[in-house]
Amino acid sequence: MLGSDLCKLFSEKYEILATDLSSRISQKWNCGAKIMEMDVRDYEKINSAFQLFRPDFAIHLAAKTDVDGCESDVDGAYGTNTIGTKNIALACRKFNSVMVYISTGSVFDGEKEVPYTEFDIPNPMSIYSKSKYEGELMVQKLLNRFFIFRAGWMFGGGKEDKKFVAKILDLAMARDELKVVNDKFGSPTYTKDISKGIMTMINSEVYGLYHMVNPGYCSRYECAEKILEFAKIQKCRLIPINSDEFPLPAKRPRMEALRNYHLELIGMNIMRPWKEALEEYINEIA
Repeated sequence: MLGSDLCKLFSEKYEILATDLSSRISQKWNCGAKIMEMDVRDYEKINSAFQLFRPDFAIHLAAKTDVDGCESDVDGAYGTNTIGTKNIALACRKFNSVMVYISTGSVFDGEKEVPYTEFDIPNPMSIYSKSKYEGELMVQKLLNRFFIFRAGWMFGGGKEDKKFVAKILDLAMARDELKVVNDKFGSPTYTKDISKGIMTMINSEVYGLYHMVNPGYCSRYECAEKILEFAKIQKCRLIPINSDEFPLPAKRPRMEALRNYHLELIGMNIMRPWKEALEEYINEIA
């Protein structure tokens, strides 16, 4: 999803080494990159890859993202999201590579009424969010040349998309009625847009922690409304509900929307409004 869009964009200018848990799924990247099998928990394998490839930049996307699964697999969450991130940071320090780490808006507790900025203090609620935040701290402790980008609710990837947008489209085509949570708020983030934003930033050398989302925010219900509107699906009726009706193992913040405040302050916020980005994406895949 984000990886394939980054790969396509960066391959126009850079030589790319794409890594995955299995080197056999090269079709997922679809950008002509070299493919290497990699587990970020294996520092020796990472060290060998850096020794061989000598990257100028290491864009770290690997993560255990099953939020509820992390609650029952705490070792897996911290092993991948925290120690795996530490391993990449150590290799970047050893080989003088710039590290790019993708984090999440869910590092906050959701108590604010407006989107979070980079100057708000994180207070993660779930194992997933805690492990991602600890990854952020590892990067900041070990490196001087790094970018941490906190993203929002990702959409993109076309046929590879298995997240919210794709799920809503599939369900709306199959059902006459669909219940969607209306009391959780976030920032939709188009993978093509954040890929362009990342390229702009790494060429700037303005290192640091940034929020990078498509501006504006919405509830899951409001997002679903726009998905159906842009896809011109009229036969499915959306019903707003409270998240209490869908109890889940992991705590989710009520508000995890982000504001690209740091980017705004330095005049480098190139991200367009989320509705505009979502409409383009829906038109591409419809």
